[in-house]
Amino acid sequence: MEIMAIVIVVFAVIIGLVIGYVSISVKMKSSQEAAELMLLNAEQEATNLRGQAEREADLLLNEAKSESKSLKKEALLEAKEEARKYREEVDAEFKSERQELKQIESRLTERASSLDRKDDNLTNKEKTLEQKEQSISDRAKNLDVREEQLEEIEKQKQAELERVGSLTQSEAKDIILAQTEENLTKEIASRIREAEQEVKERSDKLAKDILSQAMQRIAGEYVAESTNSTVHLPDDTMKGRIIGREGRNIRTFESLTGVDVIIDDTPEVVTLSGFDPIRREIARMTMETLLKDGRIHPARIEELVEKNRQEIDNKIREYGEAAAYEIGAPNLHPDLMKIMGRLQFRTSYGQNVLHHSIEVAKLAGIMASELGENATLARRAGFLHDIGKAIDREVEGSHVEIGTELARKYKEHPVVVNTIASHHGDVEPESVIAVIVAAADALSAARPGARSESLESYIKRLHDLEEIANSFEGVQNSFALQAGREIRIMVNPGQIKDDKVTILAHKVREKIESNLDYPGNIKVTVIRELRAVDYAK
Repeated sequence: MEIMAIVIVVFAVIIGLVIGYVSISVKMKSSQEAAELMLLNAEQEATNLRGQAEREADLLLNEAKSESKSLKKEALLEAKEEARKYREEVDAEFKSERQELKQIESRLTERASSLDRKDDNLTNKEKTLEQKEQSISDRAKNLDVREEQLEEIEKQKQAELERVGSLTQSEAKDIILAQTEENLTKEIASRIREAEQEVKERSDKLAKDILSQAMQRIAGEYVAESTNSTVHLPDDTMKGRIIGREGRNIRTFESLTGVDVIIDDTPEVVTLSGFDPIRREIARMTMETLLKDGRIHPARIEELVEKNRQEIDNKIREYGEAAAYEIGAPNLHPDLMKIMGRLQFRTSYGQNVLHHSIEVAKLAGIMASELGENATLARRAGFLHDIGKAIDREVEGSHVEIGTELARKYKEHPVVVNTIASHHGDVEPESVIAVIVAAADALSAARPGARSESLESYIKRLHDLEEIANSFEGVQNSFALQAGREIRIMVNPGQIKDDKVTILAHKVREKIESNLDYPGNIKVTVIRELRAVDYAK
């Protein structure tokens, strides 16, 4: 039984192997057929693609041939067109050259005719010279005759003098006076008429000048503020942080702002010292921001300085625009507005110059209205009178000269230009408005509290100025005017001649420059006057 079972198992195994072999063979045959079918399909597809590619290549070749033909045609047409243009240009050049040749021929013809005319003129001049020679010879003969006549007249004059010599002094005086009176009657009458006409023309202007000068005694309504160069600290420990390690913070601050930082024993105060008020303001804003922020290091200082520089530039423009609108000049040039805004950070003897300019503009407008002048133009002139102070530290010259050039550059009204030039007496005022602005300027500066200069130093400067002028030989009197901006010197006409007046003014100017410290410019005027006085009894 066991053997039977083994045989069955072996038989079953053999049958299974046969069946597996048969199934594997069938699968391999089917896979081979599928592969052959795929190969045939691929070859067919490749044949189709090759045929399509050949057809497309033929199409592209045909298109390229047609396109090359069209390009050849276009190139040929362009060449023909260029040839045509070149022929036209050559023809035009030939025409212009022929025209030039014609012009040259005409000029040569004209020159030839001109030479002929000159030849004729020379011939005529020769004839004229011959005539003049004849005339000169005739004149010489006439001169001989005149000399004989003059000798006869001299003899008659000598006889007349001999006759007059026999007259008394009173008789001769009466004769001379009668002749002089007769000769001067017409001249005296004409001069009287001219004087009357000048008086009529100047009477109205003179009255307005007197009124404007009288208004200088009016008192101001408010006091201008003064600037401050100190920054308050929350505590003294901040001084060490401002200085920084090995002084890096303070060195960075001073190099970026251009302002000296003074840290002394004064409690809770840091002083900022600088010549430029705008730099000083940037430094003050930066220092206050650093103190509030608490982050004090070189990178932060550089960042804040640049930020505040841009901010102050915007503020300057805003200050100028606000001031221009306040005085009624909104059409002022934007550059002039920005320049005027810089005056917010400029002081003169402690007086804010922008506030001073606004005040002068308002006073000038009021006075112009009272006198029947153009109030708008007067306010504009008063507002711009000190504009030169905004850039006088950057440009050579006095603020009057700088302001005058700025007004001319931006095509301001001639009255405004003359007002700026004459408000310190450097030139003569040409309008009533110029006189009004000068009066308003003096009023704004002279009112109580406007300026911080001590009276003692002011009086001493004027005294020293007059003392220098009086130290020169031949000087009778000297007067310091215009708050020390001018010195007028009266000289003895017997000691100082006209040609020495200029030399004296030059010497006084040199001595003032070497011995005195003063703001701005000082005008030196030397006056020589010779008077003849007599009394009728």
